[in-house]
Amino acid sequence: MNKVLTLAKRELESLFFSPVAYLALAVFAFVTAFVFAYGIFVPGMQASMSDMFTYLVWLLIFIAPAISMRLISEEASSGTLEMLMTSPISDTQIILGKWLGALGFFLVLLSPIFLQIILLEIKADPDYGPIITGLFGILLIGGLYLAIGIFVSAFNNSQLVTFMITVLITGLFTFGMYFLARAEFMPSQMKVAMFYMNVNEQFRSFSKGLIDIRNIIYFVSAIAFFLFLGIKTLEARRWN
Repeated sequence: MNKVLTLAKRELESLFFSPVAYLALAVFAFVTAFVFAYGIFVPGMQASMSDMFTYLVWLLIFIAPAISMRLISEEASSGTLEMLMTSPISDTQIILGKWLGALGFFLVLLSPIFLQIILLEIKADPDYGPIITGLFGILLIGGLYLAIGIFVSAFNNSQLVTFMITVLITGLFTFGMYFLARAEFMPSQMKVAMFYMNVNEQFRSFSKGLIDIRNIIYFVSAIAFFLFLGIKTLEARRWN
C-alpha cells in the first residue's frame, strides 16, 4: 500500500507540472463559473446545483481524458515506463497508484464548485442533500472516466490518440447509450441493458439527493473492470 500511495503522490505532483492538466483546470473553472453565474446564481432562481451537475457529466467526457491521457502513454513515449516496470513494484500497484494520483487531481479540479457552494450559502438557503449526493456522483463518474483513460493509456503510446479514444468511450457511456436505449430498431432487451449502462441514468438518483446502492455498485464495478483491463494490458506490455 505504501508503494501505491508513493506512486499516487508522484503522479499527483507531476500533473501540476503538466500544461494540459492546467488547461483542463482552466476550462473546468471557466465553464462552471459561467453556468453558475448565468444559470444558478440568479435572483429568483432555486438555490440548487442540479443543473451544474448535469453540465458536469457532459463536461467530464473531455476533461477526464485530458487528465488521464498521459498516465501511461507519457511514460511509454519517454522511455521511463521500462524503468518503472523493472522496479520492485507490481503492475497492479502502478495502475492503482496512477489512478489515485489522477483522482487526487480531479478533487482539486472540483475546488471551484466548493467556492460556488459557499457563495450559494451566503446568498440563499440551499438544500445540501442533493448537493452532497451530486458531488459524490460526480466523483464516481470522474473515477470511472479516469479508469477508462488509464486503460486506454496502457496500450497506446500517443497521448493525442489516447485522448480521442477515451473521449469516444466516455461519450458512448454518457450519450451513446442514451440514444441507443431509445432507438426503435434496438431489441427491447438490448434497450434495457443500454439504459442501465447509461451514465446519465445512473447519476440521476444522485442529482435528486438519493443514494441507491445499485448505482454505487454500477460505478464501483465499472471502475474495477477498467482498472483490471489496465493491469492486464500493462502485464501484456511487460511480456512483450
